[in-house]
Amino acid sequence: MKGTQGMSLNERTMELPAEHMSNVFGQFDANAKKIERSLHVTIICRDGQVKLIGNADGVSEAERAIGQLLELSRRGNTVTEQNVDYILSVIGEKEHMSVAELDEDCICHTINGKPVKPKTLGQKTYVDLIRSQMVVFGTGPAGTGKTYLAMAMAVTAFKNEEVSRIILTRPAIEAGEKLGFLPGDLQSKVDPYLRPLYDALHQIMGAESFMRNMEKGLIEVAPLAYMRGRTLDNSFIILDEAQNTTPAQMKMFLTRIGFGSKAVITGDATQKDLSPDARSGLDVALKVLKRVEGIGVCELTSKDVVRHPLVQKIVDAYEDYEKKQETKNKKKKQVAKWRT
Repeated sequence: MKGTQGMSLNERTMELPAEHMSNVFGQFDANAKKIERSLHVTIICRDGQVKLIGNADGVSEAERAIGQLLELSRRGNTVTEQNVDYILSVIGEKEHMSVAELDEDCICHTINGKPVKPKTLGQKTYVDLIRSQMVVFGTGPAGTGKTYLAMAMAVTAFKNEEVSRIILTRPAIEAGEKLGFLPGDLQSKVDPYLRPLYDALHQIMGAESFMRNMEKGLIEVAPLAYMRGRTLDNSFIILDEAQNTTPAQMKMFLTRIGFGSKAVITGDATQKDLSPDARSGLDVALKVLKRVEGIGVCELTSKDVVRHPLVQKIVDAYEDYEKKQETKNKKKKQVAKWRT
């Protein structure tokens, strides 16, 4: 029994209906093995019953983890590796919402009928902030659902006639002079930078509905420069890749918001494409507006990554590397100061 030697062992038995066993424990019991490794327990299954053996805390946490996975399965979900990873990452925390509770919050359905739901507590906080605040900043690493969830909220508000149009924008900062080398008119030159927004909209509302509403001017996907000089009333506005705005661009964008509108600004401070000496409009806005009423800020973390579990490991590895580099640079600067 791995990880249980030298401790007083506890045993606990829980019911696990046979029809949910393979979904909860995964193919080749991969989920069960992950729970065993993470919580240092042994799991034995027999005749619809699960016996948990390990120290008191491990057994208690394993029971809660399996209970949450069972509830997800009972609700008709296919239990994913991401579900298991997330439950294990928060199971030791005293206050956290269960994955089953998160599963109750369905924002909308994709064109294929797949429900769009927050999958982590961070995502749930983000969605709730978008519901309650006029302006929301959503920051965090790749794969945390910042843009996709904002898009789902925009489409839902549009379908419920809470807003009369959707406006999606992002700075074409990577372009600069290079735009001139791309073929076609200005729209076709900036389209590659807006493609991720088109893709998400196609998935949520379908290509036909998207094109129909775009032709009517009810959905607009445009580079940030197109926002200057406009006032955007009764609109759901999403500014994506906001870390690539300048402070002046960010101020311009925020002062476009009109009556009956809602704005979501998303960005990842670690993925700036600005020149090294340029300040990010997102960083400045978060400092300037942090105490302004009506503005919500949600900082998503690697725990909220809902892409393939490998993406979460990549994000964590880069965070560790960047922290070490920062510490090295600080030491170098201190040594240089002492020498002078």
